[in-house]
Amino acid sequence: MEVGQDAPDFEAESSIGKIKLSSYKGKNVILYFYPKAFTSGCTRELQRFVELYNQFSSKNSIIIGVSADSVSSVKKFAEKYGANFPLVADKEKKIINEYGVLSEKGTSAQRVTFIIDESGKVKSVLKNLKKAEDHADKALAIISQ
Repeated sequence: MEVGQDAPDFEAESSIGKIKLSSYKGKNVILYFYPKAFTSGCTRELQRFVELYNQFSSKNSIIIGVSADSVSSVKKFAEKYGANFPLVADKEKKIINEYGVLSEKGTSAQRVTFIIDESGKVKSVLKNLKKAEDHADKALAIISQ
């Protein structure tokens, strides 16, 4: 996925039930992929998105996290850390593959964040950041411009 392309639509089970990406048209979507629930980096990343949630909301933005974890795992992860946004369970790695973020081992997602604009186009792609939690801060800075 590159900047300027249409973000591929998907429908998937999440921590809040079934969601469809295209149903968020008209909002900025922060679509972040993370390797595995309850690992230290992924936990810090989720906690930072939770901390900044109200700021994202005030900028007409929704946050969606995606991993290859099971539905029960993403639900527990969201509940434990108070995520009031969907965490998608992509056990078959369909969305992960569609966005081109499968890890080298092929077992999980790479840590990559896509900022999708209100029309459904990829506005920015964040990867290779120093710290996992930087994804939330950088994404907020981009939509605040």
